[in-house]
Amino acid sequence: MRRTRRERNVKTSIRGSLEPNGSYEPQLVVNELVLPPGGEWSPQLPGWLVIHVTAGVGYWLHPRLNWELRTGAVVLLSEQIHGCLRASQVGDLRLHFFRIEPRKLTGLVSIADQVLMQTAAGDEKLSLRLLPPNARFSDKVRELSSDKARNSFPARVQLLQLFLEVFGGTFQQPQADVAGIFDARERLRQILNQTPVSELLQLTFSELVSKTRCSPRHVSRLFTELVGVSFREKQTELRLARASDLLATTDSKMVEVAMESGYQSTSLFSAMFKQRFGISPAKWREQFKGNGRKAAKLVFRRLRIAA
Repeated sequence: MRRTRRERNVKTSIRGSLEPNGSYEPQLVVNELVLPPGGEWSPQLPGWLVIHVTAGVGYWLHPRLNWELRTGAVVLLSEQIHGCLRASQVGDLRLHFFRIEPRKLTGLVSIADQVLMQTAAGDEKLSLRLLPPNARFSDKVRELSSDKARNSFPARVQLLQLFLEVFGGTFQQPQADVAGIFDARERLRQILNQTPVSELLQLTFSELVSKTRCSPRHVSRLFTELVGVSFREKQTELRLARASDLLATTDSKMVEVAMESGYQSTSLFSAMFKQRFGISPAKWREQFKGNGRKAAKLVFRRLRIAA
């Protein structure tokens, strides 16, 4: 009974430290976690998680499969995977991990990329993967875990590259069917494949209709079929995700945040933000501003829980 209570405390303490309810948590930031012998961790973080076994031996426990994790192994999992990591009874298990939320990479990915990653997150074969120990990958993780590289822009770029290497060619976009290139669906698909999300923040529905060269009603139906939600819903989701990021990580004025997120009116921006998050943009900044800076200072803290 005592062991059950201790293991529960391990999970609760880690979850409370890394993902406060309703908080803003920066992505592409390396965290260190040390589990004592027999300790467990059930990752419950948004987005995709890349976990590197830096030292020790442990196990990935999941209803579908169990893995033994040796030093240097890498586990990749989506937020839809529910399992736990357990340290062996022999010694500590030291992990370095970082996460990525594709929907927040507005300047780098297209809506089509986001849809692919969302689909992969629910795919049984793609959402959970184990990579064997790789010396180059381990060396890179150790390098990015140093004080010198801590939360720097070059480090975040390299973490994104590591993430893409783990996926390999999983998210290669399919080539368009040349024979059907003039079909409205294919034109819209190409637009979504080629246009960065940052540009779609400013794109009007009328401009999308013009690019697709068919009726507004037809474009609306095709967009919903391809993306899963309406154009207005998707654009609002992207704009507010961008705004919440800017509020938590920059000192930009409210009007600048609104404009950068695609809103010409600060009053409309404030109303939409409060409707989505339950608090005003100013309150959001007051509550979560500095989380990114704190993370930079605590990025390599040791979350060591007594057994």
